[in-house]
This record gives sequence, C-alpha cells and structure tokens, in this order.
Amino acid sequence: MEIRENPLANDHLLGLELNQSSLTSVSKTSTSASKKKDENLPERGSWTNKLDFILSVVGLAIGLGNVWRFPYLCYKNGGGAFLIPYFLTLLMAGVPMFFLELALGQMLTIGGLGVFRIAPIFKGIGYAAAVMSCWMNIYYIVILAWAIFYFFMSLRYDVPWRTCTNYWNTKYCVNAYERNALSCWKKYYNSTYFNTYCSLNHQNVSTKELTDPVKEFWERRVLQISEGVQYVGAIRWELAGTLLLVWVMCYFCIWKGVKWTGKVVYFTALFPYFLLTILLIRGITLPGAKEGISFYISPNLSKLGDSEVWIDAVTQIFFSYGLGLGTLVALGSYNKFTNNVYKDALIVCCINSGTSMFAGFVIFSVVGFMAHEQQKPVGEVAASGPGLAFLAYPSAVLQLPGAPIWSCLFFIMILFIGLDSQFCTMEGFITAMVDEWPQLLRRRKELFIGIVCIISYFVGFSCISQGGMYVFQILDSYAVSRFSLLFLIFFECIAISWAFGVGRFYDGIKEMIGYYPWAGWKFCWVVATPAICIGVFIFNLLQWTPVKYLDYEYPWWSHVFGWFTALSSMLCIPGYMIYIWMKTPGDFNTKMRLLVRIEDDIPTLRRRMTMSPGDITSL
Repeated sequence: MEIRENPLANDHLLGLELNQSSLTSVSKTSTSASKKKDENLPERGSWTNKLDFILSVVGLAIGLGNVWRFPYLCYKNGGGAFLIPYFLTLLMAGVPMFFLELALGQMLTIGGLGVFRIAPIFKGIGYAAAVMSCWMNIYYIVILAWAIFYFFMSLRYDVPWRTCTNYWNTKYCVNAYERNALSCWKKYYNSTYFNTYCSLNHQNVSTKELTDPVKEFWERRVLQISEGVQYVGAIRWELAGTLLLVWVMCYFCIWKGVKWTGKVVYFTALFPYFLLTILLIRGITLPGAKEGISFYISPNLSKLGDSEVWIDAVTQIFFSYGLGLGTLVALGSYNKFTNNVYKDALIVCCINSGTSMFAGFVIFSVVGFMAHEQQKPVGEVAASGPGLAFLAYPSAVLQLPGAPIWSCLFFIMILFIGLDSQFCTMEGFITAMVDEWPQLLRRRKELFIGIVCIISYFVGFSCISQGGMYVFQILDSYAVSRFSLLFLIFFECIAISWAFGVGRFYDGIKEMIGYYPWAGWKFCWVVATPAICIGVFIFNLLQWTPVKYLDYEYPWWSHVFGWFTALSSMLCIPGYMIYIWMKTPGDFNTKMRLLVRIEDDIPTLRRRMTMSPGDITSL
C-alpha cells in the first residue's frame, strides 16, 4: 500500500519529519498487522441474490406511512391534485436521494458512519443518522405492540369494542352506528347559543360528552391513558408483553446478518400485499365504497396554492422512502460492486409510490362505507396515523360479518408492514456501528444486537405507561421530525455533491453499472434537493406551533425535552465539524485537503474502506 493512499499519513497531520523509507516501513508493518487481524474477523456478508436486496429495500421503504398517512394527505390536500406536488418532489428530491444513498453504500461497501471518510468533516451526518435511528427504534416499534394487542383481542367470538357493557366503559358510551336512534333535542340559552342533549340510560346527556366503545377501548382499555404527560402512571404490563414479543421477532430477523434477513423479507415484505388485496376486494364490495374512493381521487386544484400541500409532499416522501437514516446506505453496502443499483432504485421507487396509491383505495373504500353507515360526510370520518389504525378501522369492522376475522387480517398486516421497516432501520444502525469498530463488534455482532434490543425495549417502557401516549407523541413530533430529517438530508447532499464532487461520484457510478445515469440527477443533487430541503426547513421553522395530543396542550418543559431530542441529532453535524477542524493540525488549505476535498479516487477509497479507523490512524 502506498502511503499517499492515506491522507492522514503526512507530516502536516503527524507533525513528524520522517524520511520516505521509514514511512514505507511503518506502512508495510501496519498493513501486515491489519491483514492478520482481518483474517480472524468473520466475513462482513453480502446479499445472496438481487431479489433479497430488492425485497429488503421494499420492506424498509414501505411502512405504516404508506398505509395510514399518504391516503389521508391526498384527501386533505386536494385529492388527485396532491399527486402533482407529490410526483414533482419525488422527481426532484425523493428518487435522487434514494438512488444516492443506495449507490453510496454499494460504491464504498461500508455503513453509514464509514462512508463519510470521503469527506471527513461531514462525518457528523453519520452520527446524526445513528442518533435518529436510536430514537426511532424506541417509539416506532410501540405501534407494532399496539397492533399485536388488538390482534390478540380479536381472537374471540366477537371484538370487545362493539358494546358499551364492558368494565372499562363509561355511562356516556354509545355506539356511533346507533347514535342516530337516540332521542335528542336542542336546549337554547339565548338566541344564538344552544346545546344538544340526548336521552341515554335514563339520563339527559350533552352530545359533547358522548363517546363510543371503539374510542373507550383504545383510551381506557389499551392505553389506560392518564390526564397528561406529567402523570406517568403504571406500566401497562400487557403492552410490555406485546412489546417484548415484537422485539424478539425483530432480533431474530437480523441476528444472523443479511443472508438471513434476505430470506425473512420474502414473507414480511410480500405478505402485506396479499392482505391489502384481500381487504381491497372486501372494501370495494361495501356500500359507500364508491363515494369514499371518489373522495380520495377527485382533484381540487385550488389546493395547489396552499404552501402546506407542498410541505406535506416533501415530508411524506422523505419519511416514506426511509431517507437520511443511513439504512439505505447499509443495505446497499452488501451488494456486489457491479450490481445495477440505478435500475434497482428506480424499481423500488415505483413500487413504493404505487403501494401508497394502492393503499389509498383500500383505506377509502372502508372510510366511504363508514360514512355511509354513520350517515356522515366522508371528510368527517377520514383519519390519519394511529387514529386510522386504532379508531377508524376497528369502527368499520363492526359493520362487517365476521368482524374478528377482518380485524385480525388488518392488524397482522399493520404488524408486518411495520416490522420490516423496524428491523431494516435497526440493521442500518448495527451495520454503521460494526463497520466503524469491526475489531470490537463484528465477531460479537449477535451479542451486540441483543444488547441494543434489550436497552431499546426498556427505554420503550416510557411509551407504554399510562402516560406513554404523550411521550410517544413528543418523540414522533420532535425526535424524528421534519426539522431534523431535512437538516440531515441537506448536509448529506452537500457532502456528496459539493465536497466530494458530483463529477467524481458520477464516475464512481459508471464504474459500478457501466454507464452514466440520466444527467438530470446531477442537477438535483447539486441544486434542487438542497434547495428544497433548506426551503422547507425554514418554512417549517417559521410556521412551527407546539404539538398537541387531541385537545391536550403539553406543559412547556415537555417541548423543551422534545427540542432536546431533535437537537441531539442535528447538533452532531456542526459539532463534529468544529471538533475535527480544531483537532486537525495544519493551515487552512491543508485542513481543506484532508477534511473536505480529499484527493483519492474511487478504487483508492474502496481499498481504504476495508481498513479500520485504528489502522488508518496508526499509519
């Protein structure tokens, strides 16, 4: 190995005046020692075949947001008209970044921390992605624990949220489908102010106090929710059990490396499509389904003038495509160098967006049916996020023959859609850590994964206590928020296209796939995507309002904690820049050459990526 292949091995950095022969001797000795160490390490691993890789990336990219957020955003933002900003953003930012991250991992064959040796000053991006992955591992999996709880509660003759006769129900409980049969009247207090009362259980009850069994099951049986975030309450041990079950499943999906994971995803990535198809066939046969689907796709072009529509398009794409977390880099790094990653990226992007639209037909056929049965406009029963999965759909199955069967199918679908996103995100974090410290972690990878799972499980108790829903909402709104994700992706673009150089990156892609991709991606990486990220980031910052859970307003200190979780990842980037700049000796030009604009070509970088940081520093 020539000493010039390592930019850290020079007299500016070491401050030593060694002759060339002594440097060469040190280099050979270090390289020989490194090879002996590497011989004792287990192999890093690689995908068995292309389908393993594609299904793993599909499993990561297609998550809960495709099912419970995209359809709602279409309804909220002008129906079919939302597809205009969606596909424009997809072309200008989503696909380019998806392709960039997969290509970067495949090009350098290393995880999300090591890849930033191509521009060492930007390594904080890798640390920021790792921090965000940790936060996401804690709270995202809680949704799957809720889904398993509903699944188990559906394994009976009838679903328990049908009636108001259970021990958790209140005297104000009445089924939403029976509410129209109540005897109600208006009581006027003056000419303009009145309230509506109904006769229920031999009492006169204000309609504002009425609840339904689906909501009470969710809040009083599943969550047993407290009055606020300051009231932590007891641990929900039933949820602790289902959370443990999901973590065990997650562990055994990735414990043996990508060769094992590549086989698991044949089921976890494909089975949800089978369930979605069954639910769609059932949904379109229901009364009101046509109106619901029409509501979903009918365009309202006037919405395009609303800035919120464009912001929703950007954030939906970045979240649903799994960008910025280092996971795509990790999955791509297990490919063969000559794999056509460009074609793979385009295929997965088409599958992802197609799945989102397909799921919209599934959801809104059922929403239309609910509106028909409750005699309400479709817009009043449409919901997003947990409200769709744990309130709207459970309410819909009450009107279906064989309600427990349809409930089981829906919640097992939620489980598998979320499970592969969870364990692939975790794989990205594990790969980054193991590749950064291979001598310490690679031979102990199974133990390391187990430790990460155990720690994440116990920290996740904060989301399954009686006040856990408030913590979940804080983490979802701040820790992996629009702010932190946009901030990270902006700097990721700058690191690759500006610091390393978009021309060199394009040459590297040509070395892998044998030809240059469409030249328009260069413009996206250099100009369009960074501009979109920084523009939406600033607009979000100016329009920020404190998060609320329904009508509950959080105390000030909970927002401080929320911003701490957001800044815990964001500050990694400027923080590491300052740290490495101050630590590196030399004048300005030397530091720029060592930390920002390194001189190595792709083959040299690939050889250097096989060395641990300790080996490089020792030269």
